[in-house]
Amino acid sequence: MERPNIQATLQHFNKNTPNWYGWRKEDSNGNKIPNDQRMTFENVIVIKEGAILPTLVDLNTKHTELQAEYDAQAYARSRALEYPPATDYLDGIVKGDQAQVDKYIADCQAVKDKYPKE
Repeated sequence: MERPNIQATLQHFNKNTPNWYGWRKEDSNGNKIPNDQRMTFENVIVIKEGAILPTLVDLNTKHTELQAEYDAQAYARSRALEYPPATDYLDGIVKGDQAQVDKYIADCQAVKDKYPKE
C-alpha cells in the first residue's frame, strides 16, 4: 500500500465509475493553475456522469482511515527492506546446505524481532 494522498482517497468513492474525477486547469478568473497546485479538493471536478463529488468531511474521514491503515503497516515496510533475499534460502535448499537454510531463517527472525507487529 502506498502512502495515501488525495488521488488515492478519491479512488475510494464512486467505485462503479472508474476515472470519475479530474482537476481544474484554470481558476474562476481564467488564470492557469500551476500543476503543482492543482491536486486539491477545491480543484476536483466530476468528469463522468453519475459520479458524485464527496464532501470535504467524507474525503478527510476516508483519508484518515487510509492513513491509519498505512501507518499500521510500517513494520511490514521496514521488514521488507531488511529481509535477506529469498534466493539465499533457495540456494541452501538446492545445495542441501542446512546451515545456510538455518542462517536464512535466523536472519529473517532477527528482522521480525527488530520490527515487531504492533
